[in-house]
Amino acid sequence: MIRPSVTVSLLSNSPKSPFLLGPDLGAAVATAAELGYPAFELFPPNLEAIDVTRIQQLLKDHAIQLSTIGTGGGWLTQQLTLIDPDATIRQRAQDYIANVIRQAAELGASAIIGSMQGRCGNRERSECLSLLGDQLGKLADVAARCGRPLFYEPLNRYETDLFNTLEATVKFLDVGLPENLQILADLFHMNIEETCTASALKMAGNRIGHVHFVDSNRQVPGRGQTDFQPIAEALREIRFQGFLAIEAFPVPTPREAAATALASFHRWF
Repeated sequence: MIRPSVTVSLLSNSPKSPFLLGPDLGAAVATAAELGYPAFELFPPNLEAIDVTRIQQLLKDHAIQLSTIGTGGGWLTQQLTLIDPDATIRQRAQDYIANVIRQAAELGASAIIGSMQGRCGNRERSECLSLLGDQLGKLADVAARCGRPLFYEPLNRYETDLFNTLEATVKFLDVGLPENLQILADLFHMNIEETCTASALKMAGNRIGHVHFVDSNRQVPGRGQTDFQPIAEALREIRFQGFLAIEAFPVPTPREAAATALASFHRWF
């Protein structure tokens, strides 16, 4: 079953950030449940912000699931990346993500690796990819021990120079990396990088474990120029069974954006 999930950020709320609800966690979860979302995706600024006991209670109180937890706070607040030239920083990045994986698993959710992958820049690409593969492999093993997949997100060229397309990502993952290391296909990044989003989704097939459901302008689906019909057909063709998380700007208001996004989800799914 394909299900929607709404993004909840514990950072200060901003119309320039692609998260619909927050930063008051209790109020955000209540709103998500009231609107009819079966799940939400959490973006915490740091590990301390992930209060497992409180989240467990909120999930119970509102009969809602936690789909995923983002790790981007490790980059945003501490500038940690998995391919940093400094081995000490790489280890801190790995430890940070491993902790998110374990906390997410306690809550029945999975972790996302996006901005913490880092950038290669002027360094040798082969060296950077070797570091990335080693780190992702170790973290996928942590997730496997928790009984969870781990989601790796290709980003657009302005955010990383590692992997920008699904095809390149699949080729990288298929060379010895664990099967529970799956792709997060973000439709905004794909709008920039892919020749055809629907074809790319079909090519990646069962490597796709999670999707960011968003329009071409990073607003909620239906407020940009993306044609979602072939995308919906592609996801059904590959028998995708995960969450479509709406990671979009909260405009004109967080609640209205979240409601519009859910209506768009039901239109195509």
